[in-house]
Amino acid sequence: MRNALRVVVVLFVVPASYFFIFWVPFSFLPFREFRWIASIISLLCAIGIGRYTWKKLETTPDGLVSNVMLGAIVTGAIGFCGGFFGPLIFTPDANQGPLLGIFITGPLGFILGGIGGLVYRLVKSRKTAADG
Repeated sequence: MRNALRVVVVLFVVPASYFFIFWVPFSFLPFREFRWIASIISLLCAIGIGRYTWKKLETTPDGLVSNVMLGAIVTGAIGFCGGFFGPLIFTPDANQGPLLGIFITGPLGFILGGIGGLVYRLVKSRKTAADG
């Protein structure tokens, strides 16, 4: 895959992963005075997901699990960014706008991306079986 496309995908995946990990699990934990702990954990997870995505985009994914996970992570991150940052840009006065990305478009993109990765792998394996 071209490096420019890899950079764009990773630039979507890393912030989306950071914000999702920061707000969803850590919003239920009492880290009021130690919010930096949640930030560091979220940043480390986002860097790990970004590194995984960068490595997996270097070559064509070849396994079922890698296709499903790559599709889920990339599509979920794009859905999250669209749902989180879109309302902030287009309706900045709406106080519940970013919740769209956190609770609807991010998880829905993750699920649909996983299904898309599964379908891609099944079509690819069926195509190679017919050729070979």
